[in-house]
Amino acid sequence: MDTPAGERPTLKTIAFMTGLGITTVSRALKDAPEIGEETRKRVQLVARQVGYRPNRAGVRLRTGKTNVISLILNTEQEVTGFSSDMIYGISEVLADTPYHLIVTPYSRRNDPMEPVRYVVETGSADGIIISRTEPDDPRVRYMSEHGFPFAAHGRTHMGLEHPWHDFDNFAYARDAVRALVGAGRRRLALLEPSPALSYHYHMRDGFREGVFEAGVAEVPFNGATLDNAIGDIKTRTAELMRRPNRPDGIVSGSGGAAFAIVAGIEEAGLKLGRDVDLVSKQSSRLLHWFRREIYTVDEDIKLAGRELSSAVLKRIAGADAKSLQSLSVPEKPERG
Repeated sequence: MDTPAGERPTLKTIAFMTGLGITTVSRALKDAPEIGEETRKRVQLVARQVGYRPNRAGVRLRTGKTNVISLILNTEQEVTGFSSDMIYGISEVLADTPYHLIVTPYSRRNDPMEPVRYVVETGSADGIIISRTEPDDPRVRYMSEHGFPFAAHGRTHMGLEHPWHDFDNFAYARDAVRALVGAGRRRLALLEPSPALSYHYHMRDGFREGVFEAGVAEVPFNGATLDNAIGDIKTRTAELMRRPNRPDGIVSGSGGAAFAIVAGIEEAGLKLGRDVDLVSKQSSRLLHWFRREIYTVDEDIKLAGRELSSAVLKRIAGADAKSLQSLSVPEKPERG
């Protein structure tokens, strides 16, 4: 049976092609336990071959669910593939479920509450994933108060239990300092996240512990943060490296900023690995290709996507929020 051009294949289409009843087909597509494995595989194979997709409007009328997860993502989180890796990781988990992913973008110039309110008030998704988590995050408070399932990329400091996945930035910064001290560096600078974000405090505390532990000096980074434009970070790095008391070791909170830091170091006439060492997180392997002298620590954003999507699906199913919290422990810094 060929589906007429322009018409969507339906359960009736799959039933005709497999010789099964529509109810059996529907249950096989939902992995119902009462349907045999052979029947399930045959139905799902035919569904893929004809390009069958559930009618979301119909699903919502029958079940009250949209089968949609909304990833609310800052449009500026594109450096070194953050967004694509996050989406890839989420999609890996959702591929084996009835759920679909929609990406709801916003920028820092807009109210980050706006897309969250829209999804919650319109019921246009069954769950939400957010990033750029703040210590006292109004989005977390709003969704918690409304009983709406969500997961956050990052922890809050507001006394609310909620699903989250995070990278251990405290351990990262502390170990970065230890690596620099081990390389003989004594004056260290940290290019850290904005104080508006939770992981600023984790990274800052880890850096300070490492500095205190080793008895070395901290050199302030001219007030720059990871939220500065790349060009601005390059300029401020060059200014910093021309000072008489310049740092001889730098810790970067992101791989994207590391490119600008290296450019600033070289603009100041200094050589990486000789005059100054750099430790940076990276979510891709680009820094190894760029400068092998950089000490790197991998942050797996695809893993974060998998953890967050798994957490929000379990939360939708009624799992306790406290059981849906995970922390990635970083490896030690290594040179390429």
